[in-house]
Amino acid sequence: MTMPTNQYPLLLQQLKALLSAESDLQANAANLSSFLYHNLEQVNWLGFYYQQGDELVLGPFHGQPACTRLSIGQGVCGTAFANKTTNLVDDVHQFAGHVACDTASESEIVVPFFSKKMNGVLDVDSPIKNRFSATEQTFFESAVDIFIKSLEA
Repeated sequence: MTMPTNQYPLLLQQLKALLSAESDLQANAANLSSFLYHNLEQVNWLGFYYQQGDELVLGPFHGQPACTRLSIGQGVCGTAFANKTTNLVDDVHQFAGHVACDTASESEIVVPFFSKKMNGVLDVDSPIKNRFSATEQTFFESAVDIFIKSLEA
């Protein structure tokens, strides 16, 4: 059972309040990943990867231990970052070049971000196929917008 989508505006409002008083990258990334991980259902991994050169390096997250470095342009995260567009994958096993950091993951959504402080991606995995829809895409893109605005305040 996924959270009713009518709860998303309230979650975004709460996230904005949580992040608005702080502008530190690590603090806000840690709080965002914890807040969303604990308030969303059917999510087994939620966190950040930051750009360092031609790689994405693991940042704050919740879930099982993860891959520490991903190549830009490869896998779901690297492809989303390289294309500068959200990647919504209904079945990660059908995604050419998928990097399986958590074998329990079945679907994934990755939102890239670009700011003055850091570039990277928000990565969200689910243990069920077809977990994420266009509604969730809008929700996670909005969450990333709140995150970016908090860093640039």
